[in-house]
Amino acid sequence: MAAHRRSAHRKPKQRPLTGSAARTAATLALAGAATAGSVTGAGAAPAEPAPTATQVRAKVDRLYHDAEVATEKYNGAKEEAATATRAVDALADEAARRTARLNTARHALGSLATAQYRSGTLDPAVQLALSSDPDAYLQRASYLDRAGDRQDGLLRGIRRQVSQITRVKARADQETERLAARRAELREHRTAIRTKLADARKLLDTLTADERAAYDRAADARHGGGPSHADRSAGRAPVAAPNSRAAQAIAFAHGAIGKPYVWGATGPNSFDCSGLTQAAWKAAGVSLPRTTYTQINAGARIPRSQLAPGDLVFFYSGISHVGLYIGGGQMIHAPRPGAPVRIAPVDEMPFAGATRVA
Repeated sequence: MAAHRRSAHRKPKQRPLTGSAARTAATLALAGAATAGSVTGAGAAPAEPAPTATQVRAKVDRLYHDAEVATEKYNGAKEEAATATRAVDALADEAARRTARLNTARHALGSLATAQYRSGTLDPAVQLALSSDPDAYLQRASYLDRAGDRQDGLLRGIRRQVSQITRVKARADQETERLAARRAELREHRTAIRTKLADARKLLDTLTADERAAYDRAADARHGGGPSHADRSAGRAPVAAPNSRAAQAIAFAHGAIGKPYVWGATGPNSFDCSGLTQAAWKAAGVSLPRTTYTQINAGARIPRSQLAPGDLVFFYSGISHVGLYIGGGQMIHAPRPGAPVRIAPVDEMPFAGATRVA
């Protein structure tokens, strides 16, 4: 009986499917899997297509341009920070000098007060009545009056010094706040420049070797040729200039051909665009401001039709790029990261204006 009950509870043995039954089961399993897959992926967004080489090149060019705009803002903030630093230092020196004078006046007043205390403070009429030598007393009284006048003068001087020191310290506080703001701008623009250049490098890394070579050739063509062109031009004699200063600036720029572009650099081993023009004219004895948007106001504005060697030529609506005109529709400029100082046509970028420095 026990054996019978155990056999009654056993599961019936499954037989393997064969023939049409097996095919039907497989079909149902595949259909179920497909349905489950479609339900699972229903909420997933389709992957964005990778940018084409043309799109990458356009984005890289835009990033380089934006980095140059940020570079000029960085240069301006750096110049303002340097000015604010000099102002803070000068005010600190002035406050120290005035404080020293104040301390001297206080010491003199203290010495005078001590002397008066030691001489006593009897009423002048009593001192005259008790004096055995009235003439000597009157002479001493006159001295005391002069001493009193001197004391009043010292007090007025001390009050004036305290007031002036207060004003100097207030100005120093304002300049210190201004300096802190400029330093914050420097950090902001530095971060923007580094971010944009890093993004440009990442995009360029997505190109194949052939695509990258094509981009470099196109960029070189837009900016006046590759390094070999720069090398060939390095020994070229300066072109005729309207005056000796312009000739000196052009000679310096020719000597810089082939040196690398580095944002924020003013030479002698590397330059950014406004750093090059500033250094070139400095070699000619002319002090230019640091940025493109201030250099454009450093001389007389001239139309493009009247360009002469030595003129500064500016590009883009935001005045974010500058070169040194050398005649024949050509300029010397520092183009962008990866492109050294070189000769290039003036019409390679959107022309924004020109300035004659001297």
